[in-house]
Order: sequence, then C-alpha cells, then structure tokens
Amino acid sequence: MTIEPSSPETPENQEPPRTPEERRALRRVALSSLLGTTIEYYDFLLYGTMAAIVFGHIFFPSSNPALGTIAAFGTLAAGYVARPLGGILFGHFGDRVGRKSMLIVTMTTMGIASTLIGLLPTYETVGMLAPILLVTLRVIQGIAVGGEWGGAALMVVEHADARSRGRWAGIMQLGTPFGFLLSTGVVALLTSYAPDAMLTWGWRIPFLLSAVLLLIGLYVRLQVVESPIFAEAAERHEERRVPVLEVLARPGRVLLAIAAGVGPFALTALTSSHIIAYATSIGYETSQVMNTLIAVVAVSIVFIPLFAALSDRLGRRRVMMFGAVGTIAFAFPLYHLVGLGTTVGLLAGLMIAQMLQNAMYAPLTPLLSELFPTKIRYSGVSISYQFASLIGAGFTPLVASSLVAGFGGSSVPLSLIAGGTALVSVLALVVTREATGRALDWEEQETVSSGAVETADPAVAERRS
Repeated sequence: MTIEPSSPETPENQEPPRTPEERRALRRVALSSLLGTTIEYYDFLLYGTMAAIVFGHIFFPSSNPALGTIAAFGTLAAGYVARPLGGILFGHFGDRVGRKSMLIVTMTTMGIASTLIGLLPTYETVGMLAPILLVTLRVIQGIAVGGEWGGAALMVVEHADARSRGRWAGIMQLGTPFGFLLSTGVVALLTSYAPDAMLTWGWRIPFLLSAVLLLIGLYVRLQVVESPIFAEAAERHEERRVPVLEVLARPGRVLLAIAAGVGPFALTALTSSHIIAYATSIGYETSQVMNTLIAVVAVSIVFIPLFAALSDRLGRRRVMMFGAVGTIAFAFPLYHLVGLGTTVGLLAGLMIAQMLQNAMYAPLTPLLSELFPTKIRYSGVSISYQFASLIGAGFTPLVASSLVAGFGGSSVPLSLIAGGTALVSVLALVVTREATGRALDWEEQETVSSGAVETADPAVAERRS
C-alpha cells in the first residue's frame, strides 16, 4: 500500500517556474505565514509551559504535587484533542471558501482565547469554575490552531514552485521554534526576575501579551493574496460539498500520513513540555531548565530550514527517515544525559534530540501537501497533521508523567515512548512513496480496481504542456 501512486519525475507532473511578480507575492506570503504561525504557537505552547510549572498549583490544588501536574497536563491534552476538530472545521471552509479568510478567523480566535486565559480567576477565588473555564478556553485554542497550520502551510506551498517548495515551507515552519522561543523567553524572564510573583500575577502577563501580538499578526496577514492554485480551482468550480468525506474515502493514505507525523510530535512533547516537569523532579532548577530550552531553540532555527531545503534535493522520505532512525538509536542515551544532573548533560541531550526532531518535522509540510489534490488539500493536510499531533503530542506529557510516577521516577518509559513513536514513523515512511517535486494542481480520478491516481482535468494537462 502506498499513499502516492503516481510518478513525480514525469515531465507532465512538473510545474513551470514562478514569475517575478509571483515570487514577490511568495515572499509576502512566507513572511505572513511565519509571523502568523509564530503568534499561534506562542499562544498554544505557552499553555504547555504554564501547565508544567504553574497551573497544577493554581487551578488544580492537591496535597500531591505530582497529581496536580498530571491534572494540568490533562487540560493540555484537551487542546490537542480539539485540534482535529479545528482541522475538519476550517479545512472544510478552507477548501470551499479559501485559505486566506480561514487564517484571519483562526488567528483572531486564538488571540482572544489566550488573552482571556490571562484574565481567568483561580481555584482559590471561584473553585471548580476556574478549571472548567480553563479547559473551555484550551479547547478553543486547540480548534484555532487546528485550522491555522493547514492554511498557513498551503498558502506557502501553493505559492511556491515544485523545486523550492520544501525551502519555503521551512521558513513557515520556523514559526514553531520562534513561538516556543517567544513563549519560553517571556516565562524565563518572569521566573528569573519575579519568581515569587509567578503563582499570583506573573503567569498572567504572557497571556495578556497575546492581544498585542494579535493586532500585529492581523495587520500583516490582511496584506497577502489568496493561493493562486486554489483561485484557479475555484474558477473551475472544483470545490467539494463535504471535502472531509472525500479525504476519508481513502483512509490508507490518511492513516499513513498520520503515522509519519507521530514520531516528531511525540519527541517534541517529551523534550519541551514534559522535560520541564521531569527535569525539575530530579533536581534541576526551573530557571535552569527554561534557559536550556531557550538555547536548544537555536538548533531548530538552523536545522528546520536546512532539512526542509534538503528534502527538495534528497526527497522528503530520506530526510525524515534519518531523523526517525536516529531517534530510535538516541532514545536511551537522551535520558542518560539528562539524568547526569548537569547543565551540560541536559543541553547536549536536548540539542541532539532537537536536531533529530527537526529532521522528521521539517519535510512534513511539503510531504502532506503533495499527497492531496487541491479540492481537498486543506482538509487532507489538516486532518493528517492534527491527528498526528493529537496521538504524538497530545497525550504524551500526560502518559509520560503517569508512567514516571508509576515506575518510581524511572526514565525508561520515556525512552520507550520516544523510540516507539519514532518506529511508527519509520514503518509509515517505508510504505510511503516519494512525491517530491510533483505539481500541486493535479486532480484525482477514482479507479476502484487499481486505486490509481491520474491527472483528469484537461485544463491542468494543457497548462503543463
């Protein structure tokens, strides 16, 4: 079984190079997607950091700190559960109405939800209403980010040509480390200079900053133009009434796409959100861990664009396979280095893990985009990406915290999670056919007997000739 049956090397599958005007539009779109994704992930990842160090104390009081942390990570998982819903919802309208309009809605929704989190009363003030409101806003965050990523990714890859699609997608994907750097940096400043205030008013400041970031992001995002590939498809009236049903009509392709993304997301959850709780439980200071994580982000800033660009030359599968196999080999050494109890050990372990995660993650955007035709692409990439995120990252901190507590603080379950999820990605990539360089304006023609995918639209064939 493969998820890409046609050959990307054939001449009719190649796109013409972009004109100077199209390249200028691409640069604007890339900047907009980078900024928008940075803001979205600042909001979304900030919650994970606060869940590890604050929310267990102020929203889930308990005589057992470990139980409070587990409860806080449970609300973190709620956001990931909501992400596929956002992918389905915004994917539907993104395939029917357009990419740009959905990106405006998702950014606004995320900014408002994050700002409101900063205004929430605590458990001490309103009792159980506090965690209920927190979970509600976390779910709204999840729905928003579930629709954001697919739209931002497609705005870039559908403006780029086939020869540089990975490179431009890599720029957009820098929004994840930039968002993490921004959120972690703000928290690190607060924990360093106002540690006593974190449990009272200090934790609110990063969330309230979301209102300012929202205004900046909306201004930039309103300046970009709609995806030209989507605009052409809309002129030919190729949109589907219910795109998600057409996506799910080929479950093998979606399942393999999800499996390919599980490894990088699980490793991210272990080395970002969960590592804060784990490292502090074995003797590291919170500020020490936060400062280390900020330094580790430099790895992503270098390797995400590098691996994304390499995927244009070597293929998406080869680059991702390198990261996944490397993660399996490094799963136990990672926690051995962290367990040394030194800043050098922690930094070395997380930097190597981050590099391997980047190799799995950087080619994921173009990989998913090349698997689905224009008429269902927003739904297809959003569903695949968000379910991979849910399975790989949504429950990992919760499961990891529970297993560590159950095994008396042992790191063995953490290594097994990292290696096992990377193995899932390896198996998916083995049976996934390479699609690097294929034209994005291809269309599907169902062939029940063979499951072949062919270019069916005469207008597409005429443009390629």
